[in-house]
Amino acid sequence: MDYGMIGKIEKAKRYARERNRFHFEAFTVSIDGENNAHRVTFANNQWSCDCDFFHTRGVCTHTMALEEVLKDMLPIPVEA
Repeated sequence: MDYGMIGKIEKAKRYARERNRFHFEAFTVSIDGENNAHRVTFANNQWSCDCDFFHTRGVCTHTMALEEVLKDMLPIPVEA
């Protein structure tokens, strides 16, 4: 039995529960929409999505869904 690895797994689980440890700086996510996939990015504390709705409103279903998934893990976004 690899006790070193068991300790690492337990530590990883603890980190995962302590969501305040995570500080997102930038990432890209592909989201499968009802009609097609969309590319959403978060960088410099701002959202961006390749869907038409985002380009006219600065927010969309895709960015709002990710905000919900990552609730309390992201800094307060800067208005687009």
